[in-house]
Amino acid sequence: MGDRELILINISGTDQAGLTTALTEILARHGAQILDIGQSDIHHNLSLGILLKTDSRRSGDILKELLFKTRELKVQVDFSIVPEEDYNSWVGRQGKTRYIITILGRKITARQISETTRIIAEQGLNIDAITRLTGRVPLNEEELPATKACIEFSVRGTPKDLLAMQESFMQLSKELNFDISLQEDTIYRRSRRLICFDMDSTLIRTEVIDELADKAGVGAEVRAITESAMRGEIDFEESFKRRVALLKGLDVSVMKEIAENLPITEGLDRLMEVLKRSGYKTAILSGGFTYFGNYLKQKYNFDYVYANELEIGPDGKLTGRYVGDIVDGRRKKELLRLLAQVENINIAQTIAVGDGANDLPMLSEAGLGIAFHAKPKVKAEASQSISTIGIDGVLYFLGFKDSYIKV
Repeated sequence: MGDRELILINISGTDQAGLTTALTEILARHGAQILDIGQSDIHHNLSLGILLKTDSRRSGDILKELLFKTRELKVQVDFSIVPEEDYNSWVGRQGKTRYIITILGRKITARQISETTRIIAEQGLNIDAITRLTGRVPLNEEELPATKACIEFSVRGTPKDLLAMQESFMQLSKELNFDISLQEDTIYRRSRRLICFDMDSTLIRTEVIDELADKAGVGAEVRAITESAMRGEIDFEESFKRRVALLKGLDVSVMKEIAENLPITEGLDRLMEVLKRSGYKTAILSGGFTYFGNYLKQKYNFDYVYANELEIGPDGKLTGRYVGDIVDGRRKKELLRLLAQVENINIAQTIAVGDGANDLPMLSEAGLGIAFHAKPKVKAEASQSISTIGIDGVLYFLGFKDSYIKV
């Protein structure tokens, strides 16, 4: 229609208080309608975009006033007319599927970003927004081993081959030593409510059964069985029975000593503080032992613990047997579903985090399954993985930013 114009305004320059107010006041005075607006700030440098609709008889006055005001504010301004067919095509794309792609590591390099965006482009997706989730990176980051960097891409469109895209990302993350997550941006992604963790080699940097075995003098034998089970080479239930049998005669007092000296995974304190403050329900679903799960529950305020119970004889020593059903991979999956029902949430609102082959069933069942510093077999089958930073990296896959999760 000839009586209206669509104008895209791009402002750039040094950010300053009141700039957006001064410019939008001009638009308001002339009755312009803002169709879209976006702003970003990098090191005090502003980039502001405004797409507006106005009466063509007023457009000249609007542009003239904006030109004078931006000159006064010492920022640059560019104007361009947007054809209505281009605008309508842009509006039509808003119904397309949106994906969130998250990359993280100790640091993010230009090559990692370049290769990630190349895959995005090859799949025919368009990047709508790029956001840094971590805090500002210090220049001496090499001297700070616990630094982390995370960037989130919001992309729109239908991938040519979603599975191939996922596989390309996983291969890229392995080659360039960083982590990458691909999630469809559904309503459930923003409303996760239950997160279930494996314990050994996930919440803690050890396998407790190996620690117990060392105290019993059968460490090497038990470790060999543990590693084989975690790689998925032997059945978990059979390996569990064999390992527990080797602990026969161990004094129960040893468990307290081990619990008080558990090596806690990097980032767990921060992760649990943020999750609990944000209203998440948390659970430990472990093929390990309830004694240690309950120790972590008390220390970090977990809501649920399900693990295996060691049988203790009247002499205060382990009998080499267990009590009740074994918490294996199948049981972990069942417990995840059960807890979702108890909490009255959709299974898509659940998260599972684990490292071993017996975690795969719950990782695949959860709305978001994350392999954490996992064995190769597990990483190969999981949709998401974290291998380069601590367990608080889970927060970035949930969309949290450092600016509002400081603890």
